[in-house]
Amino acid sequence: MMTRRIPGDEQTEGLLGKIAYPGTFELDGEREGAWIEVIRKMDEVYSDLLRYETELEGKNAELEEAQTFISSVIESVSDVLIVCDSHGLIQQVNSAFVRIIGQPDQDIVGRRLSHFVDTGDATRIEHLLKPRLPSDVIDSELRFATARGLSDLFSLNSAARYDHDRRYLGVVLTGRPVGELRRAYEALHKAHGELQRAQRQLIEQEKMASLGRLVAGVAHELNNPISFVYGNMHTLERYRQRLVEYIGAVHGDTTSEDLAELRKKLRIEALLKDIGPLIDGTLEGAVRVSDIVKNLRRLSFSQTNEKQQFHIDRVLETAVRWAVRPKQTKVEIKIDIEPDLIVSGNEGQVHQVIVNLVDNAMDAMRDAALPELLVRAFRDRNDIKIEISDNGAGISDDILDRIFEPFFTTKRVGEGTGLGLWISYGIVREHGGELRAENRAEGGARFSFALPSI
Repeated sequence: MMTRRIPGDEQTEGLLGKIAYPGTFELDGEREGAWIEVIRKMDEVYSDLLRYETELEGKNAELEEAQTFISSVIESVSDVLIVCDSHGLIQQVNSAFVRIIGQPDQDIVGRRLSHFVDTGDATRIEHLLKPRLPSDVIDSELRFATARGLSDLFSLNSAARYDHDRRYLGVVLTGRPVGELRRAYEALHKAHGELQRAQRQLIEQEKMASLGRLVAGVAHELNNPISFVYGNMHTLERYRQRLVEYIGAVHGDTTSEDLAELRKKLRIEALLKDIGPLIDGTLEGAVRVSDIVKNLRRLSFSQTNEKQQFHIDRVLETAVRWAVRPKQTKVEIKIDIEPDLIVSGNEGQVHQVIVNLVDNAMDAMRDAALPELLVRAFRDRNDIKIEISDNGAGISDDILDRIFEPFFTTKRVGEGTGLGLWISYGIVREHGGELRAENRAEGGARFSFALPSI
C-alpha cells in the first residue's frame, strides 16, 4: 500500500493540526480523500457562518433603524401616550406624559398606572384595561397625580394590543386635556358658524345674481306690451280730443254744412273704426303684463319649500324667453316639448335652474358662428327629462368633473360667482334627480335633469 506525505496550506494545516499530529503524517489514498472531503465541508460551513453573520448584522441594523423610527414617532406625538400590559403595569410612555407627571421615564416605566392616577378616578382604570375586540375603543376621562398636584382632566382613548397568536397583551392609551379639546371644539364650532354665514351670504349673492338675470328678462318681456299700451293710449288721447271738439260742435250752433266739414276734417269715421282695435290691443297688452306679474308671483324666491304640480312647458318657455331676451347674442331657439307634461316640485326653483342653464348656454355660444339653443322635454319612464343643449365650444375633459363644485367658473372675472351650477345641482337633488353635463357628439354641451312625473 502506497503512502504519501501531504504538505498542508495554512488553513488545511490549521484544521488538521486540531485533529491529527503536528507536522507531517502518512495517509493512504482512501483516507486522504475522506480527509479532503471533511475539510471541504468544514470550509462550506465556515462560509455559511460568515454569510449568516453578515445577514444578521444587516437585519440588526434594519431593526435598530425601525426602532429609532418608532421611538421618534412616539416622542413627536403631542398627545399623551401610555403603553400598559394586561395587569396595568406601564411598559412605555412618551415625553408628553413625562412632562405632565414631572418624573423621569425610568421612574414611571414598570409601575402601575393606578399609581399616577387620581384616587377618585382609579375605579375607571379597570374599565380601560379589560380585554375586548381590537376594533373596540373605550373612552374615559382621568386626572393624573403629578409632582405639582392633580393635572387637568384628560380625555383618553384605550385600544387593545394583541400578539400574532391573538393573545391579549394590554392597552395603548392616548389623549389630551379636555380643556384643550374644548378650546379646539369651540374654535372649530366658531369657524363652522362663520363658514355657514359666508355660505349663506354667497348663496344670497347668487340668488341676487339670478334675480338680476330674471329682472333683466322681465324688463324685456314687459317692454313690448307696455310700449304697445303706451302708444295706444297716446293715440286714444288724440282721438278723445277730436271727439270732444266734434261733440261740442254738435251741441253748439254749428250748421249742418259746417258740421259735415268738421267731421271730414277730424276724420271721425276713421277714428270710430280705429278706436275698437286700439282698445282691444290695449287690453291685450294689459293682460300680457298681468300674466307676467302672475308668473313673477308664482316664481317668488320666498316659496322655497312649497311644492305643487305644474306644466313644465309653461315654465320652460317662460324661463327660456326671459333668459335669452337680455343677451346680445342672436340665437336660434328650438323648443321640443311633449304635450301634457305635468311635474311635481317647486316651480320657482325649477325656473331658476332653467334660467341658469340657459344663461350658461348663451355664454358658451358667444363666439359661435350660428348659435343654436335646443330645449327638449319628454317622458322618460316615470320621470320628465329636460335637456338644454348648445353648439358652443363644449366642456374640456379636465374640468367636466369639476363644473358642479362651488366657486368653480370658466367665466371671466366679474361675470359669475361660480355658484350657479352648484345651486342648480342642489335644487335638482332636492327634487330627487341629478343634474348631468356631457359633450355632444356634434359639438357643444348638453345639461340634463329629471323631475318626478305625476
